[in-house]
Amino acid sequence: MKTDRVGLGWRRELATGILANLDRIDVVEVIADDFFDASQRERRSLRTLAAQTSVVLHGVTLALASSVQVETKLLEKSARLFEEVRPDYWSEHLAFVRGGGIEIGHLTAAPRTLATIEGAAENLAKATKVVGVAPMVENIATLIEPPGSTFDEATWIAEILRATECDLLLDLHNLYANSLNFNYDPLNFLAQIPLDRIKAIHLAGGKWVSAQGTRRLLDDHFHDVPDPVYQLLTEVGARALHPLTVILERDGNYPSMDCLLAQLDLARQALSQGRKQQALQASEAAA
Repeated sequence: MKTDRVGLGWRRELATGILANLDRIDVVEVIADDFFDASQRERRSLRTLAAQTSVVLHGVTLALASSVQVETKLLEKSARLFEEVRPDYWSEHLAFVRGGGIEIGHLTAAPRTLATIEGAAENLAKATKVVGVAPMVENIATLIEPPGSTFDEATWIAEILRATECDLLLDLHNLYANSLNFNYDPLNFLAQIPLDRIKAIHLAGGKWVSAQGTRRLLDDHFHDVPDPVYQLLTEVGARALHPLTVILERDGNYPSMDCLLAQLDLARQALSQGRKQQALQASEAAA
């Protein structure tokens, strides 16, 4: 990848609009798990999409950030889909969804401990071996601090990156939500993460809810991207020296395709502004 790209998450409700506007969408992100047990017709449609535009795969059920070993059968399904689609990259969350034989059915923040750093490193090594390519890993939003944590989020993520071959898919709305919910500066978070490992970005929106009697920002993907998230994208664009892939996620309460395309344009503008700041800083440093 030689230039920044901005794209959209594939959803059936958006399929017609996406296919009609591929000239304005650089890349399409597909939820891998939706196709693990898909029909031949659905898999053929996915291959057809991949032949028309750049496609990336995003997983939601592997549960890689856990002391519980990742399920081999899920990795094998990921590997078969990767081989069939040949995406630009694949990604998963630094989260857990199962433990002790119980399926939670929700991406959950793991306790940030040495045990989960080591467990994530083992799971990611196994995922890399089975699929043949290391996944990008994504930070997640949470409404409560994971009990038993001994690391802050940025340090925990940085340690996992140091222990693996994986790059980071940085979800800026998750970062924004966690920074508000737990009162920390998102720019300090960025300063603690190795910038050269940030290769992709997620953008989304959310809403305010009450959790345990406290007001929290919920990352629900049902709302437009707020201005502070675009501002964080500008900040990453000013700091990262390499091209980035930016994906807008929307999972419901769908606006018009024109509205979604306008948000992609806002993302391009925010990223471009960051690149201009970076160029100016480099020019000033060289003077």
